[in-house]
Amino acid sequence: MDKLRVLIIDDEEPARMLIREYLQVFSNIKIIGEASNGFEGVQIINDQHPDLIFLDIQMPKLTGFEMLELIDPRPYIIFSTAFDQYAIKAFEMSAVDYLLKPYSKERFAQAVNKVLKKVESDEPIIESKQQILSSLDDISEPLSRVALRIGTKIKVIPVDEISHLESDDDYVKIHAGEAVYLKEKTMKYFETHLNSEQFVRIHRSFILNVSFLDRLERYEKDSYVALLKDQSKLKVSAAGYKVLKQVLKF
Repeated sequence: MDKLRVLIIDDEEPARMLIREYLQVFSNIKIIGEASNGFEGVQIINDQHPDLIFLDIQMPKLTGFEMLELIDPRPYIIFSTAFDQYAIKAFEMSAVDYLLKPYSKERFAQAVNKVLKKVESDEPIIESKQQILSSLDDISEPLSRVALRIGTKIKVIPVDEISHLESDDDYVKIHAGEAVYLKEKTMKYFETHLNSEQFVRIHRSFILNVSFLDRLERYEKDSYVALLKDQSKLKVSAAGYKVLKQVLKF
């Protein structure tokens, strides 16, 4: 078996040093690099296609969660994190393993050996990432920003800058200023992860940031049109109008 190519992603140097030290006993593993933030991590993964990544969750610039949405290769993933226990449970059946900081050398070896067994048995890696992303969708923490990959660049948009979201088959169009971005997510995902006091599902095709609403105009008997401050017009269904009334208290 060729050596397993490993990337370590953690914003804390002592944490990366510990992983390097613990990996020394594995002769069939080669460390190909390290990253101290999510931007570097995405670039290295997409350029070098590691077999395994040790991934922290709480990092500046991009979290480990956001990173997973932006990578093309499908490495095996071991979370190495101090993230709260409730979130770890969401990954228990998805990632190859997780290491809750602080962890012992023995616990670390157990996680690595899990990966080595999967490699030996030729278990598909793609399932690992898909299951993790599915688990991420189930976490109910509100979004404060949206990370996107545009070509080789990464764009992070604070949700306060988003005027509305629009369904587009398997994607969602994110409207922010004069720009429109595509994100491979569902409208349901954004509906459940954005602050419901700020973002309202006004139609099956639209989620509105009420901060950008200028006025409502009646369109038909049971429907309205939302006019935004930039003059955009969005359909409002009867159900959406009812929710909007509750949020805006009119």
